[in-house]
Amino acid sequence: MRLKPLVLLLSLLMPCGLSLAAEKNVYGLNEYASLPELDDVLAAKLDTGAKTASLGARNIKRFKRNGDTWVRFNIGSDDTAPIEKPLARISKIKRRAGDFDPDEGKTYTARPVIELDVCMGNTLRTIEVNLTDRSAFQYPLLIGSEALKRFGALVDPSLKYAAGKPGCSNAAHSDE
Repeated sequence: MRLKPLVLLLSLLMPCGLSLAAEKNVYGLNEYASLPELDDVLAAKLDTGAKTASLGARNIKRFKRNGDTWVRFNIGSDDTAPIEKPLARISKIKRRAGDFDPDEGKTYTARPVIELDVCMGNTLRTIEVNLTDRSAFQYPLLIGSEALKRFGALVDPSLKYAAGKPGCSNAAHSDE
């Protein structure tokens, strides 16, 4: 009969766990993500196995402005207007076995990282995204676990576009 105190303790703690889950936002494996600063809505893949978010970009160039490092890039086709954002940092992304070049000797790829406002559903957050060519992938935006934490996300891989079309206003911006 030693189990009774343990069962009692677990039953008291269970409502707390349920209320924490109720405060989370449920998203599907894929969601629409609005990038207000870039005036674009993209299909995104939510990937809890990836740490960082990645945005498909082309013509990625670093440059100096007033002593700070910035990044200039295009989203979509090369004939779109270039976007310029301050460089937040450089991310080291592990290379996969097929991507490793023994002559180069690096087991990682260095990617520029920017901060970007992203809206999913009615939730707007500023997240870090690394810039890379994602033209070989189905989704131009991958949202990793660090960004998913900021969204308070519960990801249900059986769902797609559970949050619907993005509906954020700048007044709804929150970085909780």
